[in-house]
Amino acid sequence: MRRTSYEQMNCSIASALEVVGEPWTLLIVRDAFYGVRRFDEFQENLGIARNVLTARLKKLVEAGVFRKSVYRQRPLRHEYRLTDKGAALFTVIVGLKQWGDRHGEAARGGKPMDLVDYRDGRPLEPVLIDAGSGQRLELTNVRAVAGAGGRPGHAGLFRTSGPHPAAALGGRL
Repeated sequence: MRRTSYEQMNCSIASALEVVGEPWTLLIVRDAFYGVRRFDEFQENLGIARNVLTARLKKLVEAGVFRKSVYRQRPLRHEYRLTDKGAALFTVIVGLKQWGDRHGEAARGGKPMDLVDYRDGRPLEPVLIDAGSGQRLELTNVRAVAGAGGRPGHAGLFRTSGPHPAAALGGRL
């Protein structure tokens, strides 16, 4: 049986999936990072059915990932802009891109896109860094441990005491 809601799970990942876990949703967010703002542009770029796109955009607006604003009165037309909450998904998009580059279908044919500094076009490679020491972390140096209020079998991303190994994207994006 397919799960239709993650609301009852006490898990940060499940909570995030409640907002962005439906098919097409992260591709819509990805296109917003590319500068797509209008319904017809999303629909054309993605080849997504109009009813599916309508439902996903409505949910993303309700969740506060996008804000809807009028760009024309007659006929009434809206555009969709990422909010701060939506912009915070950048690290998720970059992480999925990096995973796909290394392990997905795109890895066979080369990288389909590169991240570049918008000011000078210099290629960027986001890395995981320790927020305390500023040192680069490899995934082998990071482990999931139970967080505050965590239950057995549910991992948190940070320790509950001692040095805080918070990770952030390095580089200027």
